[in-house]
Amino acid sequence: MSNVADQIAGQVSEAAEAVAEAVLPETPFVARGLRLDWAAKRGLDIGVAATALFLLLPLMLLIAVLVWAGDRKAPIFRHMRLGRDGRSFGCLKFRSMVTDGEAVLAAHLAASPSARAEWAATHKLSDDPRITAIGQVLRKTSLDELPQLWNVLRGEMSLVGPRPIVQAEVARYGRAFSTCFAVPPGVTGLWQVSGRSDTSYAERVALDLDYASRWSLRRDIAIMLRTVPAVLAQRGSK
Repeated sequence: MSNVADQIAGQVSEAAEAVAEAVLPETPFVARGLRLDWAAKRGLDIGVAATALFLLLPLMLLIAVLVWAGDRKAPIFRHMRLGRDGRSFGCLKFRSMVTDGEAVLAAHLAASPSARAEWAATHKLSDDPRITAIGQVLRKTSLDELPQLWNVLRGEMSLVGPRPIVQAEVARYGRAFSTCFAVPPGVTGLWQVSGRSDTSYAERVALDLDYASRWSLRRDIAIMLRTVPAVLAQRGSK
C-alpha cells in the first residue's frame, strides 16, 4: 500500500511540475523551491483579472467616454514602464492628464523652486498642473488603473507586486533594483496599502524590496484584502 501511495504522490508531483513549467517562465523563485506557489500566483492573476474585466466592463466604458468627452482625446494612456528583470512594457491607464503633460510639467518645474524640490524628492507633485478634472477623481479612487488588468492577463504585471517604474527611476533603486524587479510589478502592492503618496521615495524602495525579498502567496492575498479599504479611505491618494 505504501508503495502505491508513493507512486501516486510522485505522479502528482511530476504533474504539478509540468503544469508549472507550462505556465511559467524561469524565475528566481524556482531556485528557491517556490515553483508551485508561483504557478498559483499566476493562476490567481488570470482568474481575478479576467473576472474583474468582465464585471467592470460597463464601468470602464463609462470612464472612457467621460475621459474622451473632456478634450476629445484618446481615453487610454500607454506609458512605457519597467517590468520583471527590467523588461519594458506598455503600462495601460485611463488618461488622467492633459496630452501635452511633459511640456506642462517642464514649464511648471522651471517656474517653481518648491515644485522642483518636491519632484526631485518624490517624483510626484501634490499640486500637479497636468491632471484633468476627471483625472483627479480617477486618481483618488484608483479607477485610472483598471486597464492594467489587461497587463495582468498578458503577464506583464501581477495583481500584487512592486510599483512599475520608468527608466529614469532605476538609479534611485541602486543595488536593490535587481531584487525588486525579479518579480513582475503589481496593480497593487505594499506601497499602495502603506500610504502611497504620503511615503518618501526611499520608503517606497524599501517597501518594494521587502515585498520581493519575502514574497508569498499568502502575503499577496493579505495585500489584496488591505487594498480595498485603503482605496475606499483614499489614504495617500493624490
